[in-house]
Amino acid sequence: MFSHTHTGVTDFERAFAFYSVVLKELGLVLRFREDDEVANIHWAGWQTPDVARPLFLIGKPFDKAAHQVGNGQMVAFLAASRAQVRRVYETALANGGTCEGAPGLRPHYHANYYGAYFRDTEGNKVCVAYHDAE
Repeated sequence: MFSHTHTGVTDFERAFAFYSVVLKELGLVLRFREDDEVANIHWAGWQTPDVARPLFLIGKPFDKAAHQVGNGQMVAFLAASRAQVRRVYETALANGGTCEGAPGLRPHYHANYYGAYFRDTEGNKVCVAYHDAE
């Protein structure tokens, strides 16, 4: 469905360090990182191993304006198990993320929805969800 999604950040190094460990826990690998000091471009992208798309990208906003957290925007990653949801959430909190909802069933979405919610180091909301029974 998606080609890629981009999440804006202000402190690229801090966000890169955060997502490097969180996305590794999800099994994603770094596809690229570009740092161009002259053009003030800093961005990076991760992907599922051996799959070109979709990409998850972080970087400073293209228009060079300050990053601002959106109200209602959230990136949700698909986990392979409930245990992985818990590991990703714990990794996020251990690396500067903040809790927006501990891992657990959310039957108001559907009977098997198991998710966790957190904010990254920039305040962006992130979800990790698993949709099957265990």
